[in-house]
Amino acid sequence: MANRVQIPTNNSALIAMIADEDTVVGFLLAGVGNVDLRRKTNYLIVDSKTTVKQIEETFKEFTTRTDIAVVLISQYVANMVRFLVDSYNKPIPAILEIPSKNHPYDPAHDSILSRVKHLFSTESVASRH
Repeated sequence: MANRVQIPTNNSALIAMIADEDTVVGFLLAGVGNVDLRRKTNYLIVDSKTTVKQIEETFKEFTTRTDIAVVLISQYVANMVRFLVDSYNKPIPAILEIPSKNHPYDPAHDSILSRVKHLFSTESVASRH
């Protein structure tokens, strides 16, 4: 238990979003949005004008902020920065790939799901011996 990662409790932890406009707006309407005193948001709306560099910078920012517990990223956006998503290995914030309205979810491209499958296949092989 000593190695457990603790989410800061002085403020509530946030959910961050990197997705298309419809997905982000839906989550904003559900109350996920936040703007801090420095006018920093916890979301990035990705459209045709958004550059891969902007997505990379936002992903890096969200995964280093101490007030964010989960980063939701549309799978098609995650595919644009797949090298960052695949190399990310910290438990908090957790990265979850989600489908979007125009891009269905493909489990074959989900790095988290593949890690879980690998973990369970390794555990099941180890438990047989």
